[in-house]
Amino acid sequence: MKFPLYFSKKIAFSKDNKNNLSRVIVFIGRLSVALGVIVSLVTVSTGVGSKRAIKERMADFSGHISIKSKQSNNSYNSSVLEKEGLKLKEINEIPDVAGTQNYVAVSGIMRNEHNFAGIIFKGVGKDFDAERFKKFLVAGQTPKISEDGFNSGITISQKIAQDMHLNVKDSIVAVFSKGNQSPLYRKFEVVGIYKTDIKMIDDLFIIGDINHARRIQGMKRNEVGGIDVFLKNINYIDEDAPKIDRLVGYRNYTVKATDEYPQIMDFIAIFDTNIALIISIMLIVVIINIVMVLLILIIERTKSIGLLKTLGATNGQIRTIFINYTLLIMVPGLILGNVIGLGFLVIQKYFGIITLNPENYYISVVPVELNAVHILAISLGILVVSGIALILPSYLISKISPVKSLKYT
Repeated sequence: MKFPLYFSKKIAFSKDNKNNLSRVIVFIGRLSVALGVIVSLVTVSTGVGSKRAIKERMADFSGHISIKSKQSNNSYNSSVLEKEGLKLKEINEIPDVAGTQNYVAVSGIMRNEHNFAGIIFKGVGKDFDAERFKKFLVAGQTPKISEDGFNSGITISQKIAQDMHLNVKDSIVAVFSKGNQSPLYRKFEVVGIYKTDIKMIDDLFIIGDINHARRIQGMKRNEVGGIDVFLKNINYIDEDAPKIDRLVGYRNYTVKATDEYPQIMDFIAIFDTNIALIISIMLIVVIINIVMVLLILIIERTKSIGLLKTLGATNGQIRTIFINYTLLIMVPGLILGNVIGLGFLVIQKYFGIITLNPENYYISVVPVELNAVHILAISLGILVVSGIALILPSYLISKISPVKSLKYT
């Protein structure tokens, strides 16, 4: 039973088979495998990394799951969140929940002598997770909210800051209106500038004191417009959303961050198609080259095949020898492909040498996710698929006559 594997190792590592033709064939086979591994690793790691990075940016800004009042009717202006049936303590006790924070949102306009911008003022309270938000800051800080009074500090996006020529410590006037009431003017000081790279967020949102938003919306001190729920892992969002939804009361509802911006999710869905398409193309290229290698090796060793048949080896054993032989040729290519591919990905992960236009891709640097399962699956998948693909062409061996192959020896 060990004869095919033993013999395939002998001819694969024998110095006697290193003629010019063999060297060229082996080089082509290994090169195609290495390129296939490199492209597959880069495609999967950057594709999965990009999907995760975009989702996490949305979630870290607005919460993985937001609890809102049904009276808000999907408006940017918050309505008072109903406390009846809302079991906030039980929500925080869900193992996957990292924390919650209150907010009140109200739409308005910021203007100065340079420009004006439509905004969503997101008022946050003392439970605001400034540490989670820190990754978005490019200058300054977030407002220090105590909820004892009114903090006039705001954190605006880099996009709004550039459009309105604002810097940290500059003042700006915002105008709000509610129904038929007269416009409400509020003067704020810019204490920080952030950047998420997500256009729908950066174009609109500013962060400020929840008490300002409460006063504009006519809410009482203990009332909130919504609750952002943060999870420990965004991969569990679809599992945890129904659990949380059962604890918010019949007058409130939940919205997942992945549903908040459907156009972004449509864009993310393209990654899955691209990953599948590129890996399929690379598999086809690898298989074509490996099959070509096998066929040429069979032709080159016709006399050896005839000798093995004369000595009593079956067609099945000889086919196994050549399939193993070809797969062993692939191994150095797999190793080289993994070394180069992983080396490039590690450099990109820690140094971010390849950048993107955030207006088109929602991220400014190509993110990388190094997953051991994906790395092993790519190498093993190429080996397994190649091994299966080699079965059919290996039947050429059964057509070789030992008498004819040894006639001219």
